[in-house]
Amino acid sequence: MDLATCLKKMELVGVLAFATVDSDGAPQIRNISAIHYESDAIYFFTARGKNFCRELLEDGRVQILCYTKYKEMIRMSAKAYAVPEEEQAKWRDIIFEEQPYLANVYPGDTRSIGIIFCIDRAEVEYFNLGVNPIFRDTYTLGGGTITKKGYNITEKCIGCGKCRTKCPQRCIEEGKPYRILQNHCLHCGNCYENCPVKAIVRE
Repeated sequence: MDLATCLKKMELVGVLAFATVDSDGAPQIRNISAIHYESDAIYFFTARGKNFCRELLEDGRVQILCYTKYKEMIRMSAKAYAVPEEEQAKWRDIIFEEQPYLANVYPGDTRSIGIIFCIDRAEVEYFNLGVNPIFRDTYTLGGGTITKKGYNITEKCIGCGKCRTKCPQRCIEEGKPYRILQNHCLHCGNCYENCPVKAIVRE
């Protein structure tokens, strides 16, 4: 798996869930399909009068979620921004050409109510529950930063192996200390809760 494949899977799914935060700090989510994909960015369309647009202009933070029929989850965490005014028509026309249904929603020049946002810097997480053991990885778009998650076993480990017996994905290896195979870890916390000497830390 790599970033390019994640973006292609998102494009094939088509309709993605976009989550934002409103002015009261409450989460908001909606489905968006008016999206254009480049190798180093995604562009999407919404109308200026929508709450979605206002939330993006005021805050910009967005999480995008995609789920495939193969039990794969792809999550993009980013900050979106409106493209410069002189580029709006270019990207709007591209999106309308790729998504013909939009001409029924915004016929003729009514499409000018739209605004195009861009994401060119993001953290992209891939999580596949359809394989055994599960597989996960994290990629960056445009030099985005990766937030550490999950658990690690520290030097306090006494080698009792209890964490290994409690791991549902069998992704803990013996060693001094024992080691979690991060690409197969569920982040469930079972090892953390069952370590008798508290040698496991949450990232």
